[in-house]
Amino acid sequence: MELLAPAGDMEKLNMAVRYGADAVYLAGTSFGMRSFAGNFTPEELPRAVELAHSFGVRTHVTVNTMARGDELERLPAHLELLNDAGVDALIVADLGAFRMAQTYAPRCELHVSTQVSVANHASATAWFELGAKRVVLARELSLEEIAAIRAKTPPALELEVFAHGAMCVSYSGRCLLSNYMTGRDSNRGACAQPCRYQYYLMEEKRPGEYFPVFEDEKGTYIMNSRDMCMIDHLDDLMRVGVDCIKLEGRAKSAYYAAIVTGAYRHVLDDVAGGRPVDPIWRNEVEKLSHRHYSTGFFYGQPGQYYEDSRYIREYQVVAIIQECDADGNALASLRNKFSLGEPLEAVGPNLRPFSLKAAQLRSLEGEPLSEVRTPQMMFRMKLPCQVPAWTILRHQVDLSAS
Repeated sequence: MELLAPAGDMEKLNMAVRYGADAVYLAGTSFGMRSFAGNFTPEELPRAVELAHSFGVRTHVTVNTMARGDELERLPAHLELLNDAGVDALIVADLGAFRMAQTYAPRCELHVSTQVSVANHASATAWFELGAKRVVLARELSLEEIAAIRAKTPPALELEVFAHGAMCVSYSGRCLLSNYMTGRDSNRGACAQPCRYQYYLMEEKRPGEYFPVFEDEKGTYIMNSRDMCMIDHLDDLMRVGVDCIKLEGRAKSAYYAAIVTGAYRHVLDDVAGGRPVDPIWRNEVEKLSHRHYSTGFFYGQPGQYYEDSRYIREYQVVAIIQECDADGNALASLRNKFSLGEPLEAVGPNLRPFSLKAAQLRSLEGEPLSEVRTPQMMFRMKLPCQVPAWTILRHQVDLSAS
């Protein structure tokens, strides 16, 4: 199966391609479903494609908002830009945009977005007959339903599913709650996630008196969805004929892009090769910021978590290694403060996670340091061994309550 990783900006793209993605998905500054990801300007898009292709990684670009009539006149130029930049595939939801892409981006494959909610073989086949190379299936399908779609659709049609990341309480993102409460349109990439709020009941004639709303005895987060995690079940996704697994998270951090891509890369390779899965990679997804995990709808109802809507955050990035020689002399970029001798973990491209301590911290001018505190500052450190560029150094710190 193809491993499709999120790339919300250039740093996240670098992480995804270096940590093992077969393909990445990203967006320009318009027509994409993640307004608050960094995204790529028209000048950056060709450079992003060139970077991905230099690693042998395909680029899929989202053009999956439901365009309004007054926006359509800008769409042809955007499609032509993507076509000329060498983008491999466009992820499209609107039928009109799909037809325009066939005219203005003829070199790009067309993938049908999960926003379309393809949930049966007739819909999937109809999109194939219109010219789609791939459909991204609705997230509400079970493994049996996916197997039935695979059996009844043309073999040339590729099937993609989400395998990891945030789930929506609404049907494949079709939600108007954010629009109504905040004016931010969830179907145009600006969801305010009001489903994660804690709600109370207020009687009309008793303003200021709030009564808790309980779905059960555990709490009041009645719409809070769990996150999806299928890393333990990639063999089942292969068995039912899935061609591509997608990792959600363009709006998440570069650390997330690296760790989730690397973990799924190693597990997918072990499963495909018939080897026992190294449990250290399964443990890596627990070291990401996440809500309580489920297996989505693949095996039935995923359930919800009612006690709170906080993320589990137990690890924090302290630095990114820029370069390192054979003696462990490294140049690093700081992300969060840490001290000399503090226990750290390193994980990098094709680097199994391990524990270490820095033997030295120095400024670029060579001044000894007992700690480093200024985010994004460059500094030098002595590591016990050589590590590749883009290795992440992290430490354990519980940030779940923040």
